[in-house]
Parts: sequence; C-alpha cells; structure tokens
Amino acid sequence: MYLPPQFEQLDIGVMHELMHARSLATLVTTGSNGLNANHIPLHLSVTPESFGVLRGHVARSNPIWNELNFDVDALAIFHGPDAYISPSWYATKQEAGKVVPTWNYTVVHAYGRLRIIDDAVWVRAQLEALTAQHEAGLPDPWAMSDAPEDFTEKLIGAVVGIEMIITRLSGKWKVSQNQPLQNQLSVIQGLTASGQVAMAELVRTGI
Repeated sequence: MYLPPQFEQLDIGVMHELMHARSLATLVTTGSNGLNANHIPLHLSVTPESFGVLRGHVARSNPIWNELNFDVDALAIFHGPDAYISPSWYATKQEAGKVVPTWNYTVVHAYGRLRIIDDAVWVRAQLEALTAQHEAGLPDPWAMSDAPEDFTEKLIGAVVGIEMIITRLSGKWKVSQNQPLQNQLSVIQGLTASGQVAMAELVRTGI
C-alpha cells in the first residue's frame, strides 16, 4: 500500500477500533490457483503478545481452506469510512481555481499466516463471539442458543475455522491532512451537508 507519511496511522488502538467496527474484511490469500480474495467477517481478539488475533470461518465448499499456501502471509483488509471530495468544497477554489477532486478514506491492512481449524467446538466458540459482538446493543439480541441445537450443529459442520495471528499492521487515514486549514474546514462543511458525517468527523479530529 502506498503510504505517504502524512497519511500513515501509527496508533494500534485506532486501527483496532476500525477493525472491530468494520469487521467485514477482504481476505487475500495465495493458493494453488494464485491469488484469491474472499469477503469474510473476522473477529478481532486483542492480545498483549501480538498485534491481535483474527478469527473467522468459511464454507467447507470454499476452496480457500484446502488450496491455501501456508508458506506466505495472508492479508486482511478492513475498510473504514470513505468519501468523494469535491473541489468545489475547497475554500481556496475561489483564489486560483487550482483544485482537483480526490477521495478520502481509512483502511487497515493486517498481515499474518493463516491457520485452518477444522474443529466443531472451536467453530462454535468463534461463531458465538462474532455474534455477541454484532448483537450487542440491539434491543433484542440474538444468541446461537435461540436456534434449535440440531439446526446449528448442522450449520457448524458445513464450515471450517480460520485464524490469523497478526504479525504486521498498516493503517492509512487519508482525511484531508494535506490541505490547508481553510480547506479542511470547508470540506467538513461539504461532507456534513451531504450527510457524510463519519468522514466529516475524521477530518475534524485530524485538524
């Protein structure tokens, strides 16, 4: 990932927050047929001895787990808020007109070796943890125990677990840091007016 210094995110806690909030990752692996990309919700566990551990599951029919090249790292990409930035929002547009469109975004790349875990007990625990994370805060949270056990056992048998101990994290927060203050403030106004409040807040916190 191209990473100019002004856009580099060095705070591991901030990167973990994005990974937790936006857990649907693009998981890029290398297998017998070359590169493969799957879109998989991954549950992050923070551990003191590493950058964290990612756990998830894939369908047993998905070739990722039996074609995987275990000798190279996998890459999990987590996408945060993003937004098109119109040059008409820049306050400096009126001065010389030397402005162009761009795109603001936040992203985290997590690297590590992928491990396959074909164990029903492990998969159940992973599913329960992932479900609990995303059901938390709902008025009537669902739990796996709400479904018939024979039904969930059949579904568990149809998937296999995956785990990655993260060995490297790379974060990019491109949120108008390269613009003068007057443009940052006017971008916040433009984003807010267009309903893109998440990116507006990211630009505001970067000032």
